[in-house]
Amino acid sequence: MTIETYEPQTYDPSAAADVSMTEAAIKHVRKQLEKNPQMAGVRLAVKKSGCSGFKYDVEFVESADEGDEVIQVADDVTLFVAADARAYVRGTEIDYTREGLNSIIKFNNPNAKDLCGCGESFSV
Repeated sequence: MTIETYEPQTYDPSAAADVSMTEAAIKHVRKQLEKNPQMAGVRLAVKKSGCSGFKYDVEFVESADEGDEVIQVADDVTLFVAADARAYVRGTEIDYTREGLNSIIKFNNPNAKDLCGCGESFSV
């Protein structure tokens, strides 16, 4: 048996996060930005929380924070990835789906090893 460990502290902070958004997610963010023209884009961060260890934190922001990676996912949609989140979200695809009357932002994160039952948190 082998044990695989993930050590984000050894991750090169200058490496690109390589986060992407599906067309559905871009369309959703675009609609929200049209309602709030003072916002520059959306920031993806992670916080220690939830039953699995980490929680995605998505917020609309007026400007980038120091250290944010700026990803232009469309001509009019900018994604900011928090510096301390890059190691956890590297390679993540952000999607937006509708299931019946509900809509949800989904994170297809190749680094996530476990997800909680409600989908709110993950571990690496």
